[in-house]
Amino acid sequence: MPASGASGTVPSRGFGLYVHWPFCVSKCPYCDFNSHVRERVDAARWQKAYLAELAGYAQAGYGRGETITSVFFGGGTPSLMPPETAAAILEAARQHWRFASDVEVTLEANPNSAEAEKFAAFAQAGINRLSIGVQSFDETVLKFLGRAHDAGAARQAIAAAQKAVPRYSFDLIYARPGQTAEGWRAELNEALTLAGDHLSLYTLTIEPNTGFAGAVARGALKPMDDDAQAALYDLTQEIMEQSGMPAYEISNHARPGGESRHNLVYWRSGEYLGLGPGAHARQRGGAGWQAIQNRRKPEAWLEQVEQQGEGRESLTPVSHAERAEEALMMGLRLAEGVYAENFRAACGLDLDAVVPRERSAPLEKAGLLIRTPEKIVATKEGRAVLDGLLAKLLA
Repeated sequence: MPASGASGTVPSRGFGLYVHWPFCVSKCPYCDFNSHVRERVDAARWQKAYLAELAGYAQAGYGRGETITSVFFGGGTPSLMPPETAAAILEAARQHWRFASDVEVTLEANPNSAEAEKFAAFAQAGINRLSIGVQSFDETVLKFLGRAHDAGAARQAIAAAQKAVPRYSFDLIYARPGQTAEGWRAELNEALTLAGDHLSLYTLTIEPNTGFAGAVARGALKPMDDDAQAALYDLTQEIMEQSGMPAYEISNHARPGGESRHNLVYWRSGEYLGLGPGAHARQRGGAGWQAIQNRRKPEAWLEQVEQQGEGRESLTPVSHAERAEEALMMGLRLAEGVYAENFRAACGLDLDAVVPRERSAPLEKAGLLIRTPEKIVATKEGRAVLDGLLAKLLA
């Protein structure tokens, strides 16, 4: 599957399966994901529910005739689930759909030693890529971020991943209050000595209804200002490009061929199924695209699946115009941009009709956009101000 549309090829949009494990050991103060802390989880009961929802998708005809190109176990902390549960889900999915010969199967993991010890078992279950939530190699920063591991455990987990699976990635958070360019350069250089083929580098964002949002409201935390964040972002791009891991998406960097195939399904507006609490799906229905949203609360999802065979909260038709807006919002995050052919396949509309040339011309002149007959691309400068650029394109 082409990763970046090299040599004039239009990349595959793929077909993905997402599995959400909603449980964590603790809740981090920056996290707004659908994650929950529970003293006890009945793993056998949860496994049965995942398999029931998966069978329901297949019986309803979703993804019929498609080939799964990627599976992603996200969370929460899916490395807390028993490896046997991951194996059972993958085995059931193979019974319902074809799997690509080079299918990517990713599992998100925390660096805690108890979870790292399970990496080999997850590999035996069918996981071939690990995504590790390192966040920092600085002990003080890890405490600030509320992480349940130390820097030594992070390095040990990366070493364990190297032995267990052919591909791995880890995350770092930067643009933290008080962070300096020199400190970030040193941290990033250490990360590069440990990196595989992929790194995710996120600026610290204060999300509503998080611990950090409360701290900001109380005046106990002052986020880094926009100019300083922008300077660190530019430094990040410079270092990563020099290292041979340029940004293929705003916050994601990879060596050629090391891109996250599953996330590319989202960014290229492909089809995907979602299992578990709060999971989303985008599927073609008889009358067009449908957006599926599962119930968020773990217990509510679990009980509904047990009673009805699915945990759906809503199924909403997605219009061509809405799908077109999604395709632009997601696709322009990518360095490759939005291919006209993929755009048409995603929303049934022509790119030139949705974004007339006269609307994009001023942005091209400003150096924020590149447009060819084949595609439309936000430049590095354009991706740095993507929200404003999209507002102009979709006006």
